[in-house]
Amino acid sequence: MTTLKNLKGTAIQFRDEDPVVNAGTWASGGAMNTAREVQSGAGIQTSAIAAGGNTPGNNYAIVEEYNGSAWSEVADLNSARNTAGGFGANAEATICYGGRDPGGTRAYTEFWNGSAWTEVNDMNAVRFAFAGPGVGTSTSGMAVAGSPGDTLVETWDGTNWTEVAEVNTRRTQGGAAGAANTAAIAFGGYDDGASDYTANAEVWNGSAWTEVNNLNTKRSSNTGSGTSTAALCMSGRGPSPTAWARTESWDGTSWTEVADLATARYDGASGNSSPSTTSIMFAGKSYDGVTIFYALTEEWSFPPPTASIVQEGDMWFNSNTSTLKGYGTAAGVPAGSWASGGSLNDGRSSLTGIGIQTAVVAVSGQDSTTSLIDSVEEYNGTAWTEVNDTPVTLKYHGAGGILTAGWIAGGLTTYNGTAFNAETFEYDGTNWTDSGNINTNRYTAYGGGPQTAAFIAGGNNTSFAAVGNTELYNGSAWSETTDLNTARNNAFGNGTQTDGIYAGGSPGNKADTELWNGTTWTEVNNLNTARHSIGVGGGTAPGSSSLAVGGTDGTNNLAVVESWNGTSWTEQANLAATNSSNGLGISGAASAINFGGFAPSPSTFATVTEEWTVDAVVSTITTS
Repeated sequence: MTTLKNLKGTAIQFRDEDPVVNAGTWASGGAMNTAREVQSGAGIQTSAIAAGGNTPGNNYAIVEEYNGSAWSEVADLNSARNTAGGFGANAEATICYGGRDPGGTRAYTEFWNGSAWTEVNDMNAVRFAFAGPGVGTSTSGMAVAGSPGDTLVETWDGTNWTEVAEVNTRRTQGGAAGAANTAAIAFGGYDDGASDYTANAEVWNGSAWTEVNNLNTKRSSNTGSGTSTAALCMSGRGPSPTAWARTESWDGTSWTEVADLATARYDGASGNSSPSTTSIMFAGKSYDGVTIFYALTEEWSFPPPTASIVQEGDMWFNSNTSTLKGYGTAAGVPAGSWASGGSLNDGRSSLTGIGIQTAVVAVSGQDSTTSLIDSVEEYNGTAWTEVNDTPVTLKYHGAGGILTAGWIAGGLTTYNGTAFNAETFEYDGTNWTDSGNINTNRYTAYGGGPQTAAFIAGGNNTSFAAVGNTELYNGSAWSETTDLNTARNNAFGNGTQTDGIYAGGSPGNKADTELWNGTTWTEVNNLNTARHSIGVGGGTAPGSSSLAVGGTDGTNNLAVVESWNGTSWTEQANLAATNSSNGLGISGAASAINFGGFAPSPSTFATVTEEWTVDAVVSTITTS
């Protein structure tokens, strides 16, 4: 018998099976007969076509059709080629255009009628490596950018190519989507003018291109499908890692990261007329010391209309498994993941962060073994921009607040620890203003909270001894309050004046965790991994929903991440980089950003940024 306890006010459904999350997912499809890269693709999930492409030493004319479950070889192209473009409403009426063969770049265009390829009118400009690789149908399509040219755009009316207004950003090997030559979106690619991968996105209205919100991850060799108001961007590559599994969804206004592909890759193709709810991706390659060519197919879909969809906050009892379950970011332990973000302009350690994942400030720190910096950078969710410096060089300082109303306090003003800072500096999003001093002069004291209601705790005093002093800030002055139970420095501090947390630290490596309720500190469950120099807080998130990120055990830097749910710590996905003394902007255990840090072997002051996100999850709730 199952007894459900402490569930007053909770509506519980009784079901024979679990409801499903209404989210897109990738699933394996039929494998192609020939593994390859840089082929053209067209069609939809149940009727797609792959034409041309290559592997080293081979330039293919091979064409394969997909019926929703299997690929079949059909008549070859008249002209073997790779990096060509393609578009079409389905596999029975498509266009293949441009590309390269051993003799050079071509303007050839061929039409597929379901049984044979026929040469039709050439493009106006010879090109390859399009941003697309194409948009539209066999009677109303677009070839976007490509090399050489990079900004050229031509439309296809079923008979002729016509040059139209160029894209604003130079790009090759990007993605594009659109149902016809009157409405499209182009995104990502390589901008050879800037010699960099781009996140730029532009929308075409039939006469002009308009820049819209960027992708979250800049990349090239990506592909896309859908329309100008509902598109998918999938796969690609950047400077690191060399292949992306990341997928982003466009809703007509902004890009949102959704479920990753099972296999990271680039230079693949997609059914470019597939809607954003039922797309397909195939072939491509990856590189990790050895190049791997894929015949893989993956299909993107949502639950069917008949499925029972779970809503945030739902709770149900599954009678077949006798389990009670809930759904949400707070339904049990949040399972999240880290993804690369834009790099800092100045590599540094011993810094702090103010704000949240999409609006954070990286403040000061140490940029070599013998020097501190006053450099400040702001992050908009994609890239870091240098802004006004702090009034003094600084490291090991506490911080909190948001980008437009932040604060820093305490710390050292020299790298060798001989000069202490007692001042508080407030940040309004543009300028720094001097405010009230902390009462206990110290460094490696951390905390959090808004500019008008913050706290700071612990640290090393001027005698270089660990202290437990806690102080509260009202926007102008600091006042002393109850000390920590365990004096320490270099611990993780985060939260608000009435809901704070302090965990880990040194001397030695501590796992101790204490919670602050506005009056007292209470010892609670320890970290799973004892450590110090953990990524410090710096936002306004409550201590009851926090992440302890990275750090060191004194010998090795650690990539370990743990989430706090108000009762205990749970290990989560590790950071990709193992850097200690990081800055951490945090808005709870569901959204955070980690940046900078120090790696001792070899000595590196990091520019790396990693972003943490958590999706709502189905969790089993313990019953007795």
